[in-house]
Amino acid sequence: MTTISDFLAPDHKRCDNLFAEAEEAVAKDDWDNASTCFRHFQDAMLHHFAMEEEVMFPAFEERTGMRQGPTVIMRSEHSQMNALLDQLSGAITLKDTDAYLGDAETLLIVMQQHNLKEEQMLYQMADQALMSDLDGLLERMRAIR
Repeated sequence: MTTISDFLAPDHKRCDNLFAEAEEAVAKDDWDNASTCFRHFQDAMLHHFAMEEEVMFPAFEERTGMRQGPTVIMRSEHSQMNALLDQLSGAITLKDTDAYLGDAETLLIVMQQHNLKEEQMLYQMADQALMSDLDGLLERMRAIR
């Protein structure tokens, strides 16, 4: 049986790989490729956030009653990462290598800490709390576009 952890943790890795591709293209001043790679990375991040915020977080909050717990922190960090994604997008538009790489370094730290909290704590809690509706939740997350 696939768990929330099994489903979402590999998506973190996919996002990380797309992030690395975009950063590599920027470092080489390959702006056309950087723009494409960044767009793929940003789309993947927004998709990941949507799966969590539209499906998993509400289901977890409903089942556990924890509406002021870990999901509040995760949403706040998603918001912080969204702001950094906007800054990175601006740096791509301006072809500003230094700005991109500086903001990318900040985003990398935030993503690493965020992913660790989700994978080591929240996903484990969600797997336990949502076990009875796992198939339905995974189906709804897969349906997010």
